[in-house]
This record gives sequence, structure tokens and C-alpha cells, in this order.
Amino acid sequence: MVTRTNTTITTSTTITMLTEPALHLLLAWTSPSLPIGGFTYSHGLETAVDAGRVQRWCELVDYVDAVIARGGGWVDAVLIARAMAAAHDPAAFDAIAELASAFRASSETALESHQQGSAFLSVVRKAWTHPALDAFAERLDDRPCAHAAVFALAAAHHGIDATAAIHGFLHATAANLISAGVRLVPLGQTDGQRATAAIGQRIGALVTLAQQCSLDDLGTATPALELYSFHHETLYTRLFRS
Repeated sequence: MVTRTNTTITTSTTITMLTEPALHLLLAWTSPSLPIGGFTYSHGLETAVDAGRVQRWCELVDYVDAVIARGGGWVDAVLIARAMAAAHDPAAFDAIAELASAFRASSETALESHQQGSAFLSVVRKAWTHPALDAFAERLDDRPCAHAAVFALAAAHHGIDATAAIHGFLHATAANLISAGVRLVPLGQTDGQRATAAIGQRIGALVTLAQQCSLDDLGTATPALELYSFHHETLYTRLFRS
């Protein structure tokens, strides 16, 4: 159970047990070694570093926390919860997938989601085949699809628990941004792990909240992050694609 007030979030701990095959899949699909290009995106972080707004590991934590608690990461968490619940109803799932594809504020963060979604679908269909993924790819017919939606479909049909799936996806999102921050600022590896530990304390409560949130209540509250993403297109030099 999670209770949100104006100042605090309190949470009780729920332990989710996965079968060994499901755990293997979750680890594989959230690993940086999965070839979907996640390391090439910074979700606007490169602009924030260039502007001097992220220079220490604690500021990196604040940035990543904003993404997963109020920004694109939060949107993905809620959409995964709803998409997994609808995964066995193609029409209902496709409606959520279409919403997920449109739920980005800038062209670069849309590219980030769509290209990783396309790559994820391609890789998983080849390495972990399932008729539901093939059917979705046929219905999709080369239209863009959000990474979160494809991940949700694969997780649901391969027996991964929704709580674990959302937790893994948020951890992967945070880990990718922290890795980008370590390279951009730059920060030491120990500071990167301090940031990872700090963010890890937040994810459990966010997973529970995401499962309680309806699509009607879904939204973001990260205008600064969106502006960083908009202005990333005009940076003089760029290491990342978003």
C-alpha cells in the first residue's frame, strides 16, 4: 500500500517472486547489452549538463528522479501496467500502444522511445519468439511503437509479473541516464553507484503508484526537462541523440 501526501510517500514492501525463466528474461530485456541503442540517448540530460544545471551526483539524482517520478519514465510505468493488463485483448492493447506512441513532448524523446521500441520488438521476436509479438508486428505495419508498450506485451506473454516488469523497466531507465551522466559531467564511477543507490530507494514506491494510476489521471510535470529536450536539437556539439 502507498499513501501520497503533499510532502511524503510511505510504502509497505511487497516481495515478488519470479520463476527462473521469467527472471532471466527480465534481466536480459533490461540489460544494457540488449542491442536497442539505449546508450545513445540522454533524455535531455546532455543539455542540462551543458547548461551547468547537473554537475554533481546529487543533481544527477534529482534529474533522474524527475524523469521516473513525474516525466517520461513515470508515463512508461503507468502505460506498462495498463498495457500488461490488456495484453490478451488485441484491440484494447493496441489502443494503449497508440497512446504510448504519442505520449512524448519532444521529437527527440519520441525518437528515443520509438527507435528503442522497434529494436526491442525485432530482437525479442528473433530470440524469444511468441505468436502475440508476431501478430502485433503485423498489426503495427511499420507504424512507430513505444518501447514501453512492446516491453509490456512481451513481459505479459512470457509470464513476467507486472510489478517486477515495471520495476525492471524503471531501473533500466534510471541506470541508462546515470550512465549518461557519469560520462557527460563527468563523474567518477563511485558517484555513479551512489546515484544508483539513491534512485533505487525511490523505485518501489513509484511502481506501486503506477499500478494504481488510471490512464485518465496520467500526465507529466517536468517542464524544465521538456525544455532541455527541445534545446538539445540546437546544441553546438552532441554526444547523444536526445
